Amino acid sequence: METPVIITVAAVGAEVLRKHTPYIPITPEEIAEDVYNAYKAGASIAHLHVRDKDGNPSQDKALFKKTTDLIKEKCDIIIQYSTGGAVGMDIETRTQGLINKPDMGTLSTGSINFGNEVFTNTQEQMIEIAKKLMKNNVKPEIEIFDTGMIDNAIYLLKKGFIDIPIHFDFVTGMKGGVRATKEALKYMIPLLPKLSTWSVAGIGRTQFEITKEAVKLGGHVRVGMEDNIFVEKGILTPSNAKLVEKMANIIKELEPETKRKVATVAEARKILNLK
Repeated sequence: METPVIITVAAVGAEVLRKHTPYIPITPEEIAEDVYNAYKAGASIAHLHVRDKDGNPSQDKALFKKTTDLIKEKCDIIIQYSTGGAVGMDIETRTQGLINKPDMGTLSTGSINFGNEVFTNTQEQMIEIAKKLMKNNVKPEIEIFDTGMIDNAIYLLKKGFIDIPIHFDFVTGMKGGVRATKEALKYMIPLLPKLSTWSVAGIGRTQFEITKEAVKLGGHVRVGMEDNIFVEKGILTPSNAKLVEKMANIIKELEPETKRKVATVAEARKILNLK
C-alpha cells in the first residue's frame, strides 16, 4: 500500500465573506462544527483562520484558543494555524496565536501580489516567524506561492531556522503565482529537500483538477472555502465537508491506479512526524 493521502481542510481564510457565500463559517462555534463535519468526511488537518464578531479576519490568540478548544472537544484532527493573517498585519499580530501551541503553523517563504495589495514576507520576517514556530514547538508548513520560495525555504533550513523533515504546501492557481498545472508540480517536486512531504491547494476552479494530479504524483491535498467556494461549476458548496467528501471520493476513484487511500489522523501524524 502506498502512502495514504492527507486531506487538509481550509475552512475559512481571510478573504471570503458572507457576501461571497452565506455558508462561510465565521464564529468559533460555526468553524468548530464545520471542521468536525469535514473531519468525519475525511480531513485529518484543519488549516485555521479566525474571524472577529463582525466577520473580519483576525489573528487574536483568544479566538484561536476558543476555536481550537471547541474543535478538540469534538475530534482529534491536527490543528494548523495560519500565520499569514490578512494583508497588512505585522508579524507580532500574525504569530500571536502560536502561544496556544497548535500542532502546526504556516510559514510563507516569500512575498506575492494579492490583487492590488502585496502579501509581504521579507527574509527578516520569515526568520522571525520561523523562530516563533520553533520556540513554541510548532511544526511549520512551508507555504509556496511561487517557485523561488522553495529556495528561500532551503536558506532557512541551511541556517537552522527550520528542521528536516519539512512539509510544503504548494498554493497554485493564484494570479501572479505558480500555475495550477501538472507540469508546474513536476518542476517543483524535485527541488524539495530530501525527506520532504508536500501537499497542493488549488485556487477557485483549479481546486479539484490540481489536487487530483497531486494524488497521482504522490502528494497530499488541501481543499476548503478559503480557496474555492464552489462544489460544482456555478453551485456554491453548502459546507466544507462537501468539498472534503468530493476530494475523498476522487482519492477512492484513483485508488486502483495509485494504491492510495484517505489518511486517518493517526496516519497523518506519522507521515508528518508529529507527536
